[in-house]
Amino acid sequence: MEWLGMYEALSAYGDSDFYPYHMPGHKRSRQMQEWSDFFRIDITEIDGFDNLHQAEGIIRQAQERASQLYGAEETFFLVNGSTCGVLSAVLAATEKKDTILIARNCHKSVYHAAFLQELQLRYLCPGQIAEYGIADAISPPAVEMALEKYPECKAVVITSPTYEGIIADIRGIAQIVHKYGKILIVDEAHGAHLGLAEGMPENAVRQGADLVIHSLHKTLPAMTQTALLHVNGNLVNRKKLRRYLSIFQTSSPSYVFMANMDACITYMRENADAGYAKMKSNYCHFMEQMKACKHIRIGNQEAVDKQCYHFKAWDMGKLVISVKGTVGMNGQQLYDILRDEFHLQMEMAADSYVLAIMTIMDGKEGWQRLADALLRIDGRIEAGGKSSFSLKLSETALPEAAMTIAKTFATILENEENCEEIPLIQAEGKIAGDFVNLYPPGIPILVPGEVIGKQEIERILESLRMGLCVQGISGQETIAVCRRKI
Repeated sequence: MEWLGMYEALSAYGDSDFYPYHMPGHKRSRQMQEWSDFFRIDITEIDGFDNLHQAEGIIRQAQERASQLYGAEETFFLVNGSTCGVLSAVLAATEKKDTILIARNCHKSVYHAAFLQELQLRYLCPGQIAEYGIADAISPPAVEMALEKYPECKAVVITSPTYEGIIADIRGIAQIVHKYGKILIVDEAHGAHLGLAEGMPENAVRQGADLVIHSLHKTLPAMTQTALLHVNGNLVNRKKLRRYLSIFQTSSPSYVFMANMDACITYMRENADAGYAKMKSNYCHFMEQMKACKHIRIGNQEAVDKQCYHFKAWDMGKLVISVKGTVGMNGQQLYDILRDEFHLQMEMAADSYVLAIMTIMDGKEGWQRLADALLRIDGRIEAGGKSSFSLKLSETALPEAAMTIAKTFATILENEENCEEIPLIQAEGKIAGDFVNLYPPGIPILVPGEVIGKQEIERILESLRMGLCVQGISGQETIAVCRRKI
């Protein structure tokens, strides 16, 4: 069947003599030249252009093109980002006050879903890749052990790839989750590119996950806030899922966003193989150059040292650039030098590393500028630094949950005096009244309702000392705590 892309259809309408007696208020005017192209294709739900909340025409066709590309039974466009997809997925998979099994390093949107649904949380704790001080992938055996221990869990939520690019064995996890009759939700926001080209790791959709969320804008040529939600199988109530999508998505979805998503899908279908072949070539050349570094290490370096370029466990688009164990250099300092001196803006800084995100849109110049900068910086630093503090994510090391997130917030909303701001150094033994997390990526150090321990205080203080962005801590180094006795 011949089809017309959303951008082409919107462009044809924008170039026609139809006068827009409808929203938006810019009326497709070309008076503001620098914005005119956006205005030209920015419309509302008018005849011939379908409705995202009941897609039957041009939007449905675009969503079907996306589902075909990813191998999903059904795909939904998300104009409110992956966050609304995560919220909709978790609420569709659970009922009020259910128990759910989640990876501790899930994005904060998973915790927000738990708040809205008043869920009891059980945790999967990832191991650690000690060389870089980052979380490893959740393993299938860990999932099975947790489901045996917590059979009441209605669904399992994991993040893969992690923010740093570590990819889990989704196929193995899906088989275990389904053996126990549970729903598997994979936050694959950072893996929208997976499975689209020869030689790339497969995506979670094709590996058996029931619900998968992709942020197109994170790793593909798409606008910020564009994302997809895929659904497979018969475990998910799709009518319930659509209802939550209608709640969490705006009632005025951006046609600019949707046209951009459709164009991105078409571009990837036509260019993914060639694009990733070039990206792999650039990656391998970059990693060969990095062998000359004496102190800076790049994630997946061990495989490169062995002349074994594998991308099954570590996404080549995520460069973890580590200065762990060096003198006078931490992640924030490296981040600042790359930005201020070399005009290279990294994605984020952590205690001992920075993260760079690379995609098929990065050419040789982008890879080479980073390589040149790191080689120069490497010559300035020395080995022998003290290892940075590391927060372990084992189940026994997690803070005690005195209350659920929902109960904590309800207690505070009941009476504002039930919450107070106190100095962080005096908070040991108190109950956290809000989330505390490093941002990005938004993974919590403390969840509302958890008892604040010495380890968490030390981690927060060290992060602040390094200049990292810690949400939930005021500029005066105070923290919100719940005053009510449990």
